[in-house]
Amino acid sequence: MTDIAADTAVLKALRRMRLPQTQRNREFWLLLFACALSGAALALVQLGALGLIDPFILFIGGGLAVLAFALHFVLRAVASDADPFVLPIATLLSGLGIAMIYRIDIAENNTGWAAYSTKQLAWLGISLAGAIAIVILLRNYRVLFRYTYLFGLTGIVLLLLPFIPGLGADAGADVWITIPGFGSFQPGEIAKICLAIFFAGYLVRTRESLTSVGKRFLGVTWPRMRELGPVIVVWLISLGIIVIQRDLGTGMLIFGLFIAMLYVATGKTSWVLIGLTGVVSGVLAATQILSYVRGRFTNWLDAFNPEVIESAGGSYQLVQGIFGLSHGGLIGTGLGQGRPQITPLAHSDYIIPSLGEELGLIGIFAILCLYMVFVSRGIRIGIAGQDDFGKLLATGLSFTIALQVFIMVGGVTRVIPLTGLTTPFLAAGGSSLVANWLIVALLLRISDGVRRQPRVVIG
Repeated sequence: MTDIAADTAVLKALRRMRLPQTQRNREFWLLLFACALSGAALALVQLGALGLIDPFILFIGGGLAVLAFALHFVLRAVASDADPFVLPIATLLSGLGIAMIYRIDIAENNTGWAAYSTKQLAWLGISLAGAIAIVILLRNYRVLFRYTYLFGLTGIVLLLLPFIPGLGADAGADVWITIPGFGSFQPGEIAKICLAIFFAGYLVRTRESLTSVGKRFLGVTWPRMRELGPVIVVWLISLGIIVIQRDLGTGMLIFGLFIAMLYVATGKTSWVLIGLTGVVSGVLAATQILSYVRGRFTNWLDAFNPEVIESAGGSYQLVQGIFGLSHGGLIGTGLGQGRPQITPLAHSDYIIPSLGEELGLIGIFAILCLYMVFVSRGIRIGIAGQDDFGKLLATGLSFTIALQVFIMVGGVTRVIPLTGLTTPFLAAGGSSLVANWLIVALLLRISDGVRRQPRVVIG
């Protein structure tokens, strides 16, 4: 019996040794498929819109594929147990987004640095380089736990940057800063990552007190303010800044992130109900006090009213996007053969209707499935973790992506009022792309750390 047990233990050890190699091979082929599909999308856009293939754009796309594989090989060297699905999915979504942005540039005759696709390619290169740096430098994600309060302060400072004279950019909402040589950047995109780290670290420190200490009122055990107070202060300051900046989307995102991580930390459904009650109350108050919020609801509820469509800041954009989706039908018009450019901001806020017109309902469903797998892998990383900080951080970052997708897809399809966010990885926007790839790098690092943790075997 002893020999049999020893042989079984050896076989299990050999399987564990072979697992990283099998996993790396799986990621390699998935990443190769993602790059090939992205290149095919660029080629189809050129064939559909121009009737020819320009090797130059494919050469640029190939250069970025090299960066994606560079990240893959870095993972092989320093994080061999990282999740094999996260990188290929992010690469494919980014590639599809660039293909559609390039399609709109062709229709609008944008060339050179004036083309949105050129800027997006440059930002994607910066994003991949940043992700590689995070994977190499952040050998142990638990180090972030030591700087919980520093990340909270950094998040607040980033949200305040647009108010500094000389930095703020005039781009509608007061959420942009100007970076010489790069144009505008939205620091709130990085702030959400900093606040996610802060929430994770602080909730780990106060988890026991949040769940067991406090007064019971209306069937809910309310924690003492000494535990919950600092988080609420950071949250209120963040939302106050966002209200002043007229950025409703980021406010909803941070609020949802706060409630989701509080629920994961405490396991109490009551916090979700309290959060939903707060959302409803806040929305009702905002529609009465803030004119721009009231205008969003008018555009949502009465979108097809000719007076609303023709009014300044009306629903023309929303209606055009819906018509574009309906024109695509089930299978779409084909890449390069639709008219997505007639919808304002088709390359950014309305990238989903642009893709829906040319890829159809089937294409949109496939993209949503990619998001679903990405988020599920992130949540799985969190659930598999044995330390509370990694569990909260991975879950919070994954929920950030999921909530952004829900808000944007729900907004352009008129399920909910449209707010000012970007569709992760797809939409044009350098700050959003950098932030989302930093999330990818953190999830990869957390997944590698989780799988390397020693397991306690019972029996």
